[in-house]
Amino acid sequence: QVQLVESGGGLVQAGGSLRLSCTASERSFTGYGIGWFRQAPGKEREFVTRISPNGASTYYEDSVKGRFTISRDNAKKMVYLEMNSLKPEDTAVYYCAAHGGVVTPQSMRRQSVYTYWGQGTQVTVSS
Repeated sequence: QVQLVESGGGLVQAGGSLRLSCTASERSFTGYGIGWFRQAPGKEREFVTRISPNGASTYYEDSVKGRFTISRDNAKKMVYLEMNSLKPEDTAVYYCAAHGGVVTPQSMRRQSVYTYWGQGTQVTVSS
């Protein structure tokens, strides 16, 4: 069982930056790939980015490519999401999630692939 807790959300003006953190409860976290998803009001939850267990491989949704950076520190059991050049359309609740096994660029986008989820952190970008 891996418990995930997100933090770092808040209110920021368009063009600003935020760094989200995802803290894991178990050392076994290092064996899991970690994804970030987001859910805007009235919309379905969508994939944002994913990082491999050792941090060597990352993948981004096109809408955040070049603006967001995912990273992890396995010694600290932390995953980070650095968000720059934020836009009002980035406003959402952001969730981190953990998956085991091998994924493809297609399968990593599916919520069903992820076994453990955090409770989410709100990001609001004002125009």
